[in-house]
Amino acid sequence: MKKLGKIIRKEREKRKLLLRQASALLEIDQAILSKIERGERKATKEQILKFSDKYEIEEEELMIAWLADKVYQIVGDEKQALKALKVAEKEVKYKTTVKYGN
Repeated sequence: MKKLGKIIRKEREKRKLLLRQASALLEIDQAILSKIERGERKATKEQILKFSDKYEIEEEELMIAWLADKVYQIVGDEKQALKALKVAEKEVKYKTTVKYGN
């Protein structure tokens, strides 16, 4: 799975936008955008929605990358990470089924 920052940078470069142009378009400080692209700062959910809208990227693709980065940040270095993720997956499946009837 691609890291969120790489996706954001690739889309900016695809549009031939300089960092300052993209930050103005997205209404995000240039330094913050640079850190997000380099993976040094996590984007907020609101920023993800802006990226999706302004760069015309599927919101779901960005949300998955954003959530994956968040999960990795929390459990990535833990020995029991995979086991914990399996337990969490069961919980998410149960709650989604109850909430959305899937």
